[in-house]
Amino acid sequence: MKAIVVNFLLLFFITGICAQDSHQLWLRKKTAIPVNVICTNKSATATIAIKELQQGWQGKRGANISLLIKKDKALKADGFRLTQSSVEANTELGILYGAFELLRRQQTGQPITEGISNPSYEIRILNHWDNPNGSIERGYAGSSIFWHKDSSLIVTDNDKMLWLEYARANASVGINATVLNNVNASPLMLSAAYLDRVKAIADIFRPYGIKVYLSIKFSSPALLGGLKTADPLDTKVIEWWKEKAREIYSLIPDFGGFLVKASSEGQPGPQDYGRTHADGANLLADAVGKYGGIIMWRAFVYSPNDKDRAKQAYNEFINLDGKFHDNVIIQVKNGPIDFQPREPFSPLFGALKQTSVMPEFQITQEYLGHAEHLVFLSTMWEECLQSDTYQQGPGSTVARCTDGSIYLQKHSAIAGVANIGLDTNWCGHDFAQANWYAFGRLAWNNSLSSDQIADEWIKQTFYPDVTETKISALYSSEWQVNFLAPVKQMMLESREAAVNYMMPLGFHHIMSANEHYGPGPWWAPARMRADWTPPYYHQADSAGVGFNRTNTGSNAVSQYREPLASQFNSVNDCPEIYLLWFHHLPWTYKMKSGKTLWEEICYHYDKGIKQVRQFQKIWDKVQPYVDKERFLSVQRKLRNQTSNAVLWKDACLLYFQQFSHMPIPYEIERPVSNLDEIISNDMRRRR
Repeated sequence: MKAIVVNFLLLFFITGICAQDSHQLWLRKKTAIPVNVICTNKSATATIAIKELQQGWQGKRGANISLLIKKDKALKADGFRLTQSSVEANTELGILYGAFELLRRQQTGQPITEGISNPSYEIRILNHWDNPNGSIERGYAGSSIFWHKDSSLIVTDNDKMLWLEYARANASVGINATVLNNVNASPLMLSAAYLDRVKAIADIFRPYGIKVYLSIKFSSPALLGGLKTADPLDTKVIEWWKEKAREIYSLIPDFGGFLVKASSEGQPGPQDYGRTHADGANLLADAVGKYGGIIMWRAFVYSPNDKDRAKQAYNEFINLDGKFHDNVIIQVKNGPIDFQPREPFSPLFGALKQTSVMPEFQITQEYLGHAEHLVFLSTMWEECLQSDTYQQGPGSTVARCTDGSIYLQKHSAIAGVANIGLDTNWCGHDFAQANWYAFGRLAWNNSLSSDQIADEWIKQTFYPDVTETKISALYSSEWQVNFLAPVKQMMLESREAAVNYMMPLGFHHIMSANEHYGPGPWWAPARMRADWTPPYYHQADSAGVGFNRTNTGSNAVSQYREPLASQFNSVNDCPEIYLLWFHHLPWTYKMKSGKTLWEEICYHYDKGIKQVRQFQKIWDKVQPYVDKERFLSVQRKLRNQTSNAVLWKDACLLYFQQFSHMPIPYEIERPVSNLDEIISNDMRRRR
């Protein structure tokens, strides 16, 4: 009888589910319960905090909530102290962050107990790879929200509304900075016309605590200023940058600073003039330093001359430790290569002991299926942040080596390459919104678990507004069992599934050259630089497969601190998830499972397909709990993801079988595509 009642009430409620506007992200409007917010501060930021509480309160009707700014030595920067009836902070932004946290706990069912919340990183910044013409490098969610296709710099009311919504979403998860343009920067970004638009953006962002930064082209003094050189030690160049900084800060007094990609992938830099990265970074640091500006200098550098691309960033920066000004932060990608589905952490983390270092994660899924594949990246970032570098003994995690816990550094920061565009749902895939959310939450608290982050996001994004219904508790119980639990499990398994059907066991950089979407382990055109081709990385031949980075190979293992160096060097001790990253092994090598390496590769690809097919079943089963629009959109993308996973398996197994000369195990699904046809067609993005 109880089951009948439950099903009847569930059906009754389901019929009332309306189409949800995915544009609202995790900040969906709910029926607010009246609350009294007491705050004497009348600033724009405090006013926003009051409004958020009044429009989103889900607690006790008529409760009194106090917002207090008072000095508390236990609070760092914009941290806050939370109680059931108050938010206390040293700053207005702390009050705003505390208000969002209070609402988050109400909406996710977390207890509201007295406690302190301090940010792990001082600067929590998004990097937008947006171009002046509105296009986005590695963007999969439409055009730029900052720059127009027609290069128009007129600021419209629609622009202002979108920027406000963007700022609010960022503030709700603690993100406090953004880079407005591509690291492959145009010098136009520093021209007067573009700076006026940057000012307009900064004015919208300011009440939400979002500082704006710009990526700059190192040769701008020559390209924009008409100088004959961009040599960082040239006096005219030095004066040009000082004057440019003065111009920017006169427009935007709280301008954050510059992000710099230099001497990398053809971008100009100090090495063009025989200077070092420190020379280039310090030039800019001096220009913005008097205004409190920061320079974020990317360590993503490599040249075609190095025999192992994975070693180059470490080799270029390790001897410069201590030579950078204290307002310079070295921005380091999570792994030594380039945002691959799985990499070991970059050995630069913890190795630079006298220089501020910040992690750079990629929220946009350049190598993980763009906005077609459901891949929850929080598990990848958690894996990186909690990796032990051993640089100061056990417990020297990447998180602690970068957040100021271990090394004294004036500034700490963390960056995420954004996945945001003009698509209605911002990110191209409804579940890609979870990666934006997860980055913000980990940037604020780098010890959060992916389980908690996924739980929060699902509850805020999909749980319906049942405030005024009589079946709230009953529906909640059913929803948690039939929707929350399976969908969360799908999210938590999704990254490992992608690794399995794309690049398992330490494979890396074997994707198609066509926008880095789909498989392409064969791609190696004549006269193409080797380190841009997959065979450089997998090194498959009849003897085996994998990149030998041990002390008998490139010796990249030596860049890691003991005991990691020895662990990675030993084929018996190396974690199998990194096996082919560090070792070139025979196809017949016996794995811990008892299978040969070839068989293990086959079973991993097959497992990835099975996992994604299970995701399809999970999603189809939760249809009653999702509005039609979002359900059909995700269902369609999961179908595309499954077909793409099958293509990855077929392409990689048939390609590598040419070298192993071993049969695909008969328990595994047979290939449904022919290798020659896959190669001739190459992989095209599904839209």
